[in-house]
Amino acid sequence: MARIENGRQSVDTRSIQTISSSHIDDESSLGSDSEINGFTSYRQIDKYGFIGGAQHSGALAQDVPTEVLRQREVKWLDMLSHWDKWMIKRFNKVRLRCQKGIPPALRGRAWLYLSGGKVKREQNQGKFQELDSQPGDPKWLDVIEKDLHRQFPFHEMFISRGGHGQQDLFRVLKAYTLYRPEEGYCQAQAPIAAVLLMHMPAEDAFWGLVQICEKYLPGYYSPGLEAIQLDGEILFALLRRISPIAFRHLEKHKIDPILYMTEWFMCAFSRTLPWAAVLRVWDMFLCDGVKIIFRVGLVLLKCMLGTREKLKACQGQYETMELLRAIEPRYMQEGFLVREILEVPVTARDVERENHSQLKRWKKNRGELNFKSPPRMHGAQVIMLAEPPRRQDLRQNPTILLEMPQSAPQLRKGKEEKKSKKKKSIKSKPIEEIPNPYSLPTDPQPKPSEPPAPPPVSSETPETVPQTKSDSPHQQRVPATDLPPAKESPLQRSTQSLSSTEQDTYL
Repeated sequence: MARIENGRQSVDTRSIQTISSSHIDDESSLGSDSEINGFTSYRQIDKYGFIGGAQHSGALAQDVPTEVLRQREVKWLDMLSHWDKWMIKRFNKVRLRCQKGIPPALRGRAWLYLSGGKVKREQNQGKFQELDSQPGDPKWLDVIEKDLHRQFPFHEMFISRGGHGQQDLFRVLKAYTLYRPEEGYCQAQAPIAAVLLMHMPAEDAFWGLVQICEKYLPGYYSPGLEAIQLDGEILFALLRRISPIAFRHLEKHKIDPILYMTEWFMCAFSRTLPWAAVLRVWDMFLCDGVKIIFRVGLVLLKCMLGTREKLKACQGQYETMELLRAIEPRYMQEGFLVREILEVPVTARDVERENHSQLKRWKKNRGELNFKSPPRMHGAQVIMLAEPPRRQDLRQNPTILLEMPQSAPQLRKGKEEKKSKKKKSIKSKPIEEIPNPYSLPTDPQPKPSEPPAPPPVSSETPETVPQTKSDSPHQQRVPATDLPPAKESPLQRSTQSLSSTEQDTYL
């Protein structure tokens, strides 16, 4: 059965027949978890790995031209090779390239560098393996296991119960509960970790999750969810300036921000937007920080509630909430959304100013925060400057190693040495002159001391020598002194080799 979800047609999960993964051999040659579940004939996988659901891109996905994509890949490879210089001296260029979209082939590596997860991993070698080997707290393990199948159930990586995607997701979430036992596990962390696992291995996804929870969204997943409530008030205050009509409507009906923005912010819009838009938002979010999340929320609120015509259909709290749960697809389209995000006049300074005023208001009305989270860092450059990396921390580790007998420069050097030796040997070897018994009229005359053998007198032209224009009887012989030295012809070389008795290479 099909149903409409967020303006898109999706397939009901009950209509999908799956088989238990326990009947499948672990060493099966089937490539993905969706093949294990019997989707080989049914599925229509998009380029992001979605088989169906609201985030399936379908045939409407916009593809970047291949030539443009290759040019961007070359630029990103250069940036990743000199990451510290680009981040310090040319960060505006890095931001611009993130706004254009990171090439899919390099997105996972770029996210790890932007978030600081690469440096964190290098400075904590073996930490993830140590956490992964520990059993974990049973209190959190039970909750994590119940949430695994809810994360992107239409993605081929997570569609199989107990498949590779769900196993890695369990490892990452369990490791985080051991890494931060005071926070434990929050359900909104699962989609964040799942998005990271779609682009990188489990260890890299773990350190990316650590950076998002500690640097980008600190306190979001702590007990009490005080940080997300505080950011809801910040969003509502910013909405007053960006869209006064939407602000007055929400204030009139007393719709708390926590009712509509919790999933948006805690999941970084990974469960709200089409997947192409999710990736573009994450590219900018990991570069510029939480202000991008605020901008996306403001754009959606402005588009859905920013005109009086739209508010005619929202006469109460229920109608308004239903409208915000079913955002029109045209407002979530990748190109439109990115343009609108870049035009919203909200900076990191604006967010911090509102954060300071809302925190004072919170303390006045509710008292001190129960969970004091670390300070929020707005973007990749601030994270890098706060914890300067070592050069070896930014070194790229190849994933495919090939054993080569010698490196390319050494191989080139060896070839050049061989060529030079051959040239020297050719120059040093004396050239022995061998008289040609079948000389042509255009050949230079030999020296007087060594008169050439007289050619055989015959009325017919030898068959071995083809007749040329110079053999005509009417042509006069030119003296040798007036002729320039002629180059050795192929005929001469052939006669030399045939007439030579000392250096015969044919015998």
